[in-house]
Order: sequence, then structure tokens, then C-alpha cells
Amino acid sequence: MKIGIILETKEFEKAWNAFRFAVTAKKQGHEVKVFLMGEAVECEGLIHEKYNVDEQLKAFVHAGGEILACGTCLKSRQLDSTEACPVSTMIDCVNLVIWADKTVTF
Repeated sequence: MKIGIILETKEFEKAWNAFRFAVTAKKQGHEVKVFLMGEAVECEGLIHEKYNVDEQLKAFVHAGGEILACGTCLKSRQLDSTEACPVSTMIDCVNLVIWADKTVTF
């Protein structure tokens, strides 16, 4: 199955669970793409003693998952894209939803 995940928060537990879900889906053999929107573009490097978002994000990338980051959201925060989170557009978000058999939003 193709699973699209739209993540809109950098709240530690929610973002951590979104990436845990993504990692688990990849391990079960699904194709998974994550689109980071709004404050979620700040998830890379986000570490909490209990909810290590960055660790799960890296595990997802290591498992072959694809992450897209809203360019407008990055720009409004004066952030640059990274290898793990390349700049994307709303067109990419729409295409993710079209591509996916199911879309989940966190």
C-alpha cells in the first residue's frame, strides 16, 4: 500500500508518533512519503528525552522513506532544506495525496 503522511506539528509526542507510524509502515513493506507542513518543518534535530523525533525521522529515512518539506514554511522560518527534508511545494503535497492509497494527518 502507498501511505501518505502529512505532519503539521512539532509537538514532541505527536511528531514522534507520526514518524514511528511511518517507520513501522516501511518495515511492513509499504511505500511511505511524509510531507512536513507548518511548524513540522522544524522536526529535524528535534530531541526530547522521552520523544526523540530526530531519531525516528532518521530511522524513517534509513528505511527508505521519503520526506518532503514545504518550501514556504521553511522560508517563513528562515530555514534551509536538508538532504533529509528537501524543499517541496503545495503541488508536491497534492501529488502525494493523489499518489497515496491512504493519507494520514498528524
